[in-house]
Amino acid sequence: MYMMEEGKLEFEKLLAESVRSHGHLCPGQVLGVKMSLRGLREIGIQDPKCRQRKDFMVIVEMVDRCVHDAVQSVTGCSPGGRTLRLMDYGKMATTFVNLKTEQAVRILAREDSWERTKEYAPDIEDVYAAQCQAYKIMSDEELFEVTNVEVLLRPEDMPGRPLRRIGCDSCGEQVQDIREIYRGGKVLCKPCADGGYYVTK
Repeated sequence: MYMMEEGKLEFEKLLAESVRSHGHLCPGQVLGVKMSLRGLREIGIQDPKCRQRKDFMVIVEMVDRCVHDAVQSVTGCSPGGRTLRLMDYGKMATTFVNLKTEQAVRILAREDSWERTKEYAPDIEDVYAAQCQAYKIMSDEELFEVTNVEVLLRPEDMPGRPLRRIGCDSCGEQVQDIREIYRGGKVLCKPCADGGYYVTK
């Protein structure tokens, strides 16, 4: 168990944990850890991996980049636990939602932050190493745009057991969590209704 603490030591500890999980240090890891610390503070979560682990949800808008791994490491949220939602928008942004108070904040990485890298790491030639060093030093205000938002969560988005299982009239496979589509009087899974990522050989 760990409680959120203020200061540089907390950040360095959480960054080290995230790097171990991710496999290497990169600018996305630094951004993701700082983004998570700010988001959790904004929604009043101090003990994310123990006492308050079921009190909040995180929504990541870039699902296949390093920031995603850092957010998961710091918050303890996961897709399997239904506390980490993945919205493939391709944006370096994450929203933190307190499920008890409904307070929510969206944190977007500022596009111009990389332009200031040389101000903070003028002697480092390697671009990624310079970004890592600069992002560690830069303030939240220089790195992020923080916006209070309202998140429209449906019952099927919430943590917990599946609300329903129903068979697809086309392929016969079961569909959970109200993800089925009704079309032409039939119940269909999304791949049968609109095409999927695979084709049968």
